[in-house]
Amino acid sequence: MATSTSTPTTGADAPVEFAPLLTERLLLRPLVATDAGAIQRYAGLWDVARRTSAIPHPYPPGAALAFVTAAREQLAARLNYVFATVLRGNGEFVGCIEVRPAPARRSGIVGYWIAPAHWGQGYAGEALPRLIQFAFDTLGLDSLAANVHTDNPASARVLEKSGFIIAGRGTEASRALGHDVDVLAYALERPLGGCDPKSPPPPALPVVLVVAAALVDPDNRVLIARRPPGKRMGGLWEFPGGKVGPDESPEQALVRELREELAIDTSGSCLAPFTFASHRYEDFHLLMPLYVCRTWRGTPTPQEGQELAWVRPVRLADYPMPPADRPLVAMLRDLL
Repeated sequence: MATSTSTPTTGADAPVEFAPLLTERLLLRPLVATDAGAIQRYAGLWDVARRTSAIPHPYPPGAALAFVTAAREQLAARLNYVFATVLRGNGEFVGCIEVRPAPARRSGIVGYWIAPAHWGQGYAGEALPRLIQFAFDTLGLDSLAANVHTDNPASARVLEKSGFIIAGRGTEASRALGHDVDVLAYALERPLGGCDPKSPPPPALPVVLVVAAALVDPDNRVLIARRPPGKRMGGLWEFPGGKVGPDESPEQALVRELREELAIDTSGSCLAPFTFASHRYEDFHLLMPLYVCRTWRGTPTPQEGQELAWVRPVRLADYPMPPADRPLVAMLRDLL
């Protein structure tokens, strides 16, 4: 969470006209002076500071009040949008979340932290989609970016479940650690039609039904295949599978595709329905059920010029995939 170094001019209690953002359990509202105590306490914790780039450790006395004052000033000027994340029921402080827009590029940078007392309850994963909706539909941004320390897989999962994909790797300075740290750079593009449920739906496209399998071996690795050069989205990695033919059930199609693509045999009873992907491409809408399969006969062998790789779940995000496959990675990682 980046903090401002500008000189406060409006005060921590100066009025800021801004409607809070609501989720099922949370309220995302402008910071107020009374938040300073919780921020001072939680931002001063090592486990919070070390996962951010801008929070120093030790956290200086009075830094939280200065942060609140600067955040309210920037919000009033519409330069940066920092919100307190609080429980709707009792107003208890949970953490902070922000989006810093760069209007000239129609992009923004998001960041968040959750107080350790509230870890493991899904609050970051609930607050972030609401902030994304605000960034795209209210601020009119076209893309968002976020950096995550490579030793913070929980935060990476939050981003991936919200649709962010890995755009690269790099380093950034950590004030708490006092040196540069390795980070994963994530990116999210504005979806067609935006995130507002009141937006008119985009024009209908032909729906293409395909089916895919996450083949899991005894070492809990997942098989992915790289599309050959020359094919659509060639060079990208995907889960094995293919189109569902006329008069085929998804299970029948998947059994057939695995035999044709990988020369292995399985049965419908070995396919466990797991989740699905729904993604709009330029000329068709893809609907793809994903099954998990742990039992088959034979050794997966490429039959169509594809490259195969057995990958640990935590490494799946390192492989570039088609847009429809990317959201499935975080779900599989949680399952396995």
